[in-house]
Amino acid sequence: MPPTSSEARAALARRTLSTGHVLSAYSTWAPVYDRVFGLPMHFGRKMAVARANAIGGRVLEAGVGTGLALSLYEPHMRITGIDLSQAMLARAAERVRQHRLKTVEGLLEMDAGNLTFPDGAFDVAVGMYLVSAVPEPEKVMDELVRVTRPGGSVITVNHFRSDRGGWKPIERALIPFSRKLGWDPVMPAERILGRDDLELVERCSVAPLGLFTLLRFVKRG
Repeated sequence: MPPTSSEARAALARRTLSTGHVLSAYSTWAPVYDRVFGLPMHFGRKMAVARANAIGGRVLEAGVGTGLALSLYEPHMRITGIDLSQAMLARAAERVRQHRLKTVEGLLEMDAGNLTFPDGAFDVAVGMYLVSAVPEPEKVMDELVRVTRPGGSVITVNHFRSDRGGWKPIERALIPFSRKLGWDPVMPAERILGRDDLELVERCSVAPLGLFTLLRFVKRG
């Protein structure tokens, strides 16, 4: 069966979302990111960090952005944040200074799809609102898995394509703006599910209105 016009537009949006588009979009978003995305995405950040806190140890937060989640980690945690956007990292660093966050070991400019950390360096890898904001989510997942120790956890929070319901027409309407937004509004969850190296142990809807989904995986040994 040939793809529908909306499916074709979605495929085009995914093909044309490049690293350059993401960097340009988030340089624009950086000054207003906290005001625009702080509250709507807070619930997902809180849920993801709570699960990381329960596991403990060293955490990689990929796509740390302006550092909105950093103050949610408990004192026993050790956090390394990475992001591709210098503008976002500068705001995260200022947040660490203002709040004197001793849990943060480092904030590094780095591509989530090409991490420089050794294999198994972290107990937990967290990607909040990340996998739909990269050109190759499968490659990012490869890297998050690689740097997580066997038995450790990979946690994601993201909006995935709706198969039905009120979000579907909104997602389709956003497709032409994917490059300016810096994310793919119709990315299917299947792009990061079904991996042989990960066991999905939790999948739950996140407020507000179930717009986001939390996925927690355990890395198979």
